Amino acid sequence: MIKKLFTLVFLSTLTITAFAQTVTKSDVSFKIKNLGFNVNGTFTGLQAEIKFKPNDLSGSSIEASVASNTVNTDSEGRDNHLKSEDYFDVAKYPKITLKSVSFKRKSGSNYTGSFNVTIRDKTKLIEIPFTYTEVGNTAQLKGDFMILRTDFGIGGKNLILSNEANVSVSVEISK
Repeated sequence: MIKKLFTLVFLSTLTITAFAQTVTKSDVSFKIKNLGFNVNGTFTGLQAEIKFKPNDLSGSSIEASVASNTVNTDSEGRDNHLKSEDYFDVAKYPKITLKSVSFKRKSGSNYTGSFNVTIRDKTKLIEIPFTYTEVGNTAQLKGDFMILRTDFGIGGKNLILSNEANVSVSVEISK
């Protein structure tokens, strides 16, 4: 009985491991206008569980997160302000997360995903167009989308900071 249970657990783990795709490279960046000037920034250390199969969209899923304290705009003072309670409040909300709800194929390697995006414990459903391309033993997902910072309680009623932030995500995975 124990031998059968061990075999079942081992085969289940093997199947799950074979379906999960490992992130080998990632880039998460954003752009927002402040006083009319573009401010560019990044988040590092993307953690993700990607199970994306173009021929099985209903069985595919993506869950990803970045640590909010990795925000980097090449200005230490600005970065510290972004980590404060007024913006990302990294002490209270250490992660920004994204979790897929569904996927649709548009054409060729173009897809749209519905994702629950959570920042500062506020979750919004966002449609994210992205591409999925395979080359050899790797695949790349690239998407660009816009969020409204006030939807997530970031920056309050700041009149000099645009409400719209453009986000770009590029992830390379092993197949």
